[in-house]
Amino acid sequence: MAETGHPERRREAFFGRLKGPKLRQHQADLIETRLPSLRLDLAQPAPDALARLFAAPVERFRLEIGFGGGEHLLHRSGEDPTCGFIGVEPFVNGMAKLLSALDEAPRDNLRLFDDDATLVLDWLPDASLDAVDLNYPDPWPKKKHFKRRFVNARNLDRFARVLKPGGLFRFASDIDTYVDWTLRHAADHPAFEWTARRPVDWHEPFKDWPGTRYEAKAIREGRTPAYLTFRRTKP
Repeated sequence: MAETGHPERRREAFFGRLKGPKLRQHQADLIETRLPSLRLDLAQPAPDALARLFAAPVERFRLEIGFGGGEHLLHRSGEDPTCGFIGVEPFVNGMAKLLSALDEAPRDNLRLFDDDATLVLDWLPDASLDAVDLNYPDPWPKKKHFKRRFVNARNLDRFARVLKPGGLFRFASDIDTYVDWTLRHAADHPAFEWTARRPVDWHEPFKDWPGTRYEAKAIREGRTPAYLTFRRTKP
């Protein structure tokens, strides 16, 4: 796991497995040799200018929380080379899959973190991000586990702090109870407004959406995804 710079703090927002099936040797090697050069070092203060984190000249900044196998992150970072992307994924197999893809399609506008996303959110400077993406997060469908859902008042406070005025929080899910949960929590938060004006605005995928394997599975199983966009209002 990454050196977080918060040795006294336990994981706050990740409750799933950290590892799946044994990695292939090449994937294991990438975790050992490639990830360190891309991993954020939270033991160091975050730079006031986030552009210093990236090898490429970038002008905007976007955080993806829980990128799974990295399909969406790889697509977005490739289509928008002037944006600096930070991808967070604690699940080792997902990180290994993305690193394997980066072998074929390197990115100079991408940094990674392999632990709890709240550590990154607390490390980033105020008003430093243009967008936060949370796609198909673990729904924790049992009521007794709702408190584990990443969308909650405290994390919305974190989003509000790191997003620039006008910045976007995008959320995609196929679980109705989590969609309703997110709408309620965002509606209760003074820093966010839902951008939808018509039903089609949240039934249609985001612009240039590449799809994810979780979405494909949901559609195969007869569930309808929702795509919610919330704007950070001015203070």
